[in-house]
Amino acid sequence: MSGTTTAAAALRRRAAGASANRWVVLFVLCTSLLLVAVDATVLHVAVPAVSEDLRPGAIELLWIVDIYPLVCASLLILFGTLGDRVGRRRILLLGYGLFGVASGLAALADSAPVLILARALLGVGGAMIMPATLSILRQVFPERRERALAIGVWSAVAAVGAAVGPLLGGFLLEHFWWGSVFLVNIPLMLVSLPIGRLLLPESRGEGGDGPWDVVGALTAAGGLFGVVLGVKRLGGGEEAGNFLTVVPLVLGAVLLVVFVRRQRRRKYPLVDLGMFARPAFSTSVGCIVLAMLALVGLELIAAQYLQLVLGLSPLQTGLRLLPLTVAAMAAGLAGARLLRRFGPRTMVCAGFCLTAAAVVLLTAMGGEDNAGLLLSGFVLLGFGLETTLFGAYESMLSEAPAAQAGGAAAIGETSYQLGAGIGIALLGSVMNAAYAPGVGSVPGVPASASAAAGRSLGEAYEVAGRLGGSPGVALRSAARDAFVHGLHVTLLVSAGLLLLGAVMALRLPRLMQCGGAAEPAAAVPGPREVAGSRVPV
Repeated sequence: MSGTTTAAAALRRRAAGASANRWVVLFVLCTSLLLVAVDATVLHVAVPAVSEDLRPGAIELLWIVDIYPLVCASLLILFGTLGDRVGRRRILLLGYGLFGVASGLAALADSAPVLILARALLGVGGAMIMPATLSILRQVFPERRERALAIGVWSAVAAVGAAVGPLLGGFLLEHFWWGSVFLVNIPLMLVSLPIGRLLLPESRGEGGDGPWDVVGALTAAGGLFGVVLGVKRLGGGEEAGNFLTVVPLVLGAVLLVVFVRRQRRRKYPLVDLGMFARPAFSTSVGCIVLAMLALVGLELIAAQYLQLVLGLSPLQTGLRLLPLTVAAMAAGLAGARLLRRFGPRTMVCAGFCLTAAAVVLLTAMGGEDNAGLLLSGFVLLGFGLETTLFGAYESMLSEAPAAQAGGAAAIGETSYQLGAGIGIALLGSVMNAAYAPGVGSVPGVPASASAAAGRSLGEAYEVAGRLGGSPGVALRSAARDAFVHGLHVTLLVSAGLLLLGAVMALRLPRLMQCGGAAEPAAAVPGPREVAGSRVPV
């Protein structure tokens, strides 16, 4: 009898969640996602002010910037799977609270270690929020057509957050102190907590009654921390043979292998690795990695090109990159219609091909400003990449079992973070390999100065300024030409990777299957499942 009563109570809770206005729920989820996305980039423009006020060392400054994405990427699987066990809404609300507290601590930090700690706590909060938003979204939108539209809005908001971060940070720094870039989070979280508690439905996966694998969760977190740290060091220009780069990579890889073997043996695994046996799921994850690999590396190099080659200010650079964000927003909002019309395979494949075409078009960039070319290239780039990411995320989330929604969302977000880190490391290495020879033998420039100039275009300008005279002018000109050449080579390599992604996308389903719209019992019932009729929402 008690089992029947418990089941009836669970059904009533699910029905209550289903009757909530799912579009209001989407608004709440997107608000929290916006904060997390903004916080990933808002500090970039505040680094000079932080350096002047707190006087951090070089290593401390590096950790202030990198600790947030590093901790967030490491803990996504831990909190995504924990949400499947103890309740996704519960984890999300705890993430809201921690994010608000950490924001206050960061805003009032009076030393570099305190700011590093606060940024680490923000990463923990972000790891609790990110997978929970996607898994709850899957829960409240059981019908795939509506869910596709919701994911489109979700991805558009993510694109807005990444672009708004530097602009918001610049505005706040002009009027307030650097801590204001964190303080703005607090009132929004104070509003999100009660609204989320009131409106967001609770759910758990089917395996919620089994023991949560604490050892496995910590193993995954440690493995991801090591791999992401090693990749970030490579992306920061560290040599591949550096001890502090190799050790985290090797230890991280070993821990991830241990994690995979442990999950295969357990009755109640944290992550159902059988999901990767489904072509649509594994292909979607691979497409997310490749898309982010191209996007982040290209954005980083494009920003350097606009500022160091064309001489634009940071604000002008942000405005030049804005069309990329606007195009990404448009692709996200149009994604559901495109997916229904063309299907996952065609949509993702076409997105990759469009992005590759944009990258090839941008190889026409030279030493002189060409605003029309940049506008066309960035618009195509933003629309193509967002189309790819939308189709991949939607296919991955729809392919995963409802009981594993949190774990699947965590895998998607982890793939996103790893792709970004690998992109910076890989494309940065290609760029450096193509750039350095161009400044290695400039007439009148000493070998030591040439070696320093070969590390980056910014350092080349500093060296040229110290040299002065005709050698300095010659070095500056050679460095600009070498950077443009390296940019062209990097763009062509990126285009090749994008075409590889287009080939990979051919494994996705040809059509968007909406026949099985109703989710299994573990998920919140859709409107058509409550009391046998459609409930007004």
